[in-house]
Amino acid sequence: MWLERRLAAAKLDQAMADRRGYEAQDDYDKAAAEEWACRALQAPDCTADQAGFAKRLKDLIAQDDYTATGIYDDIRFQRHVRSQLRKIAKMTKTNEGFERTLRYQ
Repeated sequence: MWLERRLAAAKLDQAMADRRGYEAQDDYDKAAAEEWACRALQAPDCTADQAGFAKRLKDLIAQDDYTATGIYDDIRFQRHVRSQLRKIAKMTKTNEGFERTLRYQ
């Protein structure tokens, strides 16, 4: 449930940043990174239990490359994806923060 809400919020954040233009390119890449992370974590095998979710997070963090189309800066996007995955991993470990569903996490 949290992932779906964050995915929808990330899409809205991307649309808002896109409308703001050049100065909001970093915000767009942040929102795109959050959308990428939420999509990658929505696999049915990892959302059923916390251990599977944590394992999927660990596997994603260990990845070398995160690819997406339509972003402004690949390096910045990859940095934001790693940051987002680490934030979610910390939230999973402490089981806190999942009540927040709006704006960037």
